[in-house]
Order: sequence, then C-alpha cells, then structure tokens
Amino acid sequence: MDLTMNKRVFRPLTFCIALLFISLLQSCSISYKFNGASIDYTKTKTIQISEFPIRATYVWGPMANIFNNQLKDQFANHTKLIQVRTNGDLRLDGEITRYEQRNKSVSAEGYSAQTELSMTVNVRFTNNANHSEDFERQFTATATYDTTRSLNSVQEELVTQMVKDITEQIFNATVANW
Repeated sequence: MDLTMNKRVFRPLTFCIALLFISLLQSCSISYKFNGASIDYTKTKTIQISEFPIRATYVWGPMANIFNNQLKDQFANHTKLIQVRTNGDLRLDGEITRYEQRNKSVSAEGYSAQTELSMTVNVRFTNNANHSEDFERQFTATATYDTTRSLNSVQEELVTQMVKDITEQIFNATVANW
C-alpha cells in the first residue's frame, strides 16, 4: 500500500473520530445546583421569616435567638431570596413547642448513663405563588449526652446542633423539594 492511499483512508477516519468526540462532549452537559434550592426566581423573589417564640414548658433563654438567626441564615446563604418583614412571596412562621430531656440509657448500677435532649418546632409555611405547597408541620431533632456531664456544660453545643438539623429539615421541606 502506498503512502497516498494511507492518507486517503486515515484522514477521513481521523476527522470522523474527532467529530464524534466533539459532539459527545457537547451533548453531555450536567447541571448541578449545590445550594439544594429549586426556586423559580421569576415568580418567587422574597421570603418573610417571622420570629419563632418559645412555647415549650422547659425553656433555655438563648434558644429562640439561636434558632431564629440560624433559620434566617439558612435561607440567606442558600437562596437568592430577599428577606422582608411583610408580604413575602414565601412565609414562614411558627413556634418552638417542645424542649425536653429524658433518660436514654441506664448503667449497670441502675443510674442514668445518657440523657437525650429534644427540640420540636411547629412551622407554618405559605407559598403565595403556589398555595398547594402550603403546610403546617412539626420538625424535631435530638441530641444525646453522657449524664456524667451537666446539661449546663453541653446545652449550647447541643442546642446549636439540633437547631442546625431542624433548620435544614425546614429548608428541605420548603424550597429544596427533595
């Protein structure tokens, strides 16, 4: 086979392979949203997040501020929604309804070995662009600590952990549509 015959066969073959490779690259595009939110920003631009008061029997003073700030931060950091005081396209309000502790496990000596702390928040969500998504629901989180430690020594850490969990649950239920 002479050299000109090789060029006639391989040049079109190389061109076809390159063309196929380029078309595959262009057709394989994957889009990810790392914030987790699926919001139509043409219809939904604002969110109204009311202060959630504590209505629980047992109260730890800073809990409401920690919760309210974390909830607002969750939406500020993961959406482009503008937070407003009134007439939001989305509206969140509710209250902290339960904050309690109970024995979770008992040691061999018959004493409490671990205590479980739990927090429940009642949420009313209104989507003024699509009222079929409205709901009222409770969200709960728990955290466990060794009874050898006092509640005062672990309370801030555990409440912060539970608040983070609950605000993520609320975010996912309202705008992430998982």
